[in-house]
Amino acid sequence: MNAMVSVDRVRFLVNRFRERLWVRPLTVCLLSIGAAFVAKLFDSTALGAYVPAITSDSIEALLSIMAASMLVIATFSVASMVSAYAAASNTATPRSFSLVVADDASQNALSAFVGAFIFSVVALTAAKNDYFETAGLFILFALTVLVFAVVILTFVRWVDGIARLGRLGSTMDKVEKAAGNALIRRRDAPTMNARVARARPEGATVFATTIGYVQYVDIAALQTWAEAVEARVVVAALPGTFVTPDRPLAYVCDADRDGRADRSGQVADAFQVGDARRFEDDPRFGLVVLSEIAGRALSPAVNDPGTAIDVVGRLVRLFHQWCEPAAARDADSPMYERVEVPRLSVREMFDDAFTAIARDGAGQVEVSVRLQKALRSLASIGDASVRDAARHHRALALARAGSALDQPEDLAAVRDAAGDNAK
Repeated sequence: MNAMVSVDRVRFLVNRFRERLWVRPLTVCLLSIGAAFVAKLFDSTALGAYVPAITSDSIEALLSIMAASMLVIATFSVASMVSAYAAASNTATPRSFSLVVADDASQNALSAFVGAFIFSVVALTAAKNDYFETAGLFILFALTVLVFAVVILTFVRWVDGIARLGRLGSTMDKVEKAAGNALIRRRDAPTMNARVARARPEGATVFATTIGYVQYVDIAALQTWAEAVEARVVVAALPGTFVTPDRPLAYVCDADRDGRADRSGQVADAFQVGDARRFEDDPRFGLVVLSEIAGRALSPAVNDPGTAIDVVGRLVRLFHQWCEPAAARDADSPMYERVEVPRLSVREMFDDAFTAIARDGAGQVEVSVRLQKALRSLASIGDASVRDAARHHRALALARAGSALDQPEDLAAVRDAAGDNAK
């Protein structure tokens, strides 16, 4: 089962580490400690005869300034990041928190500031104890100047980034990008490089052992197990599914009964179950989060229809990406021929994206009009499933607007946006 480690599995683990704030600063700290001692290696070379002599006092002065300032800046950056995280949860939705935490610019800035502080403390301690000779002092001086330059450039870039971090527009951009990446990945591999699942699978049922959301399914591990017992595995719970001990994760078909009984527990281990949904393997989650942002904007306490209209436009872009031609693949020879995976339901994707907006924005003519125009555009796409789902939601949104709008002129504007053939 563990013999094959797929690229998707590595990607999933790397993304989990990216969400940990301590990983990148710790890595930079270790590199900083190593860099402070690299200078000593040059003392054993003839470099000292060719480089100018640098006094230890000048280097100590620079390192002292860096040590005194970097810890303050690092503390300030952490406080700013925490404020941005709180703003993202309050203005957008708490489900966007993981994307804001994984922001590369903020993590790089914090890592640079903490790393510079550690470098200056270690190098200053070594210099005050006459650890370096002529060549070592010169290399240490060059490294100090380099660290200063990196810190200044990082700070300038970070000031621009922290001004946007946690703001509603920036958070929406991150959610749209995450949703788009997940949609493109699933569009190019609708069944995760496995076979298409049968409508009614038959076989031994594998149930979940924990309660939570399926975050990732290791198809490569399922393939390895299925080959070992000469079975077929039909996945019943895609990433994003909420599972309980009575909810099937998969069905095992055609396996030897003894081998299946002894090793079927390994099938459940291929399903990563956690407390929250993740963006990268769950395309529907990004649609849900965007819909939540629009729903909060349409609440009476916020009353921001412009944000809801912006979300509708983003959803249209995402579904247009979904309908773009996928990478050419041979459907008859999938990579994992012993695993079957169901396709995503386009109707359910539209439910995630547009139901809440149509419900909460039914009483606001500008939102209803924009929603009808968006669904009318999606209904013109050649993809039959998207076209049918768009027409269905056009009719639902029009019915909700008819019940919520009091002015005949407003309702007429919505009907005109829907078109004469809305059904």
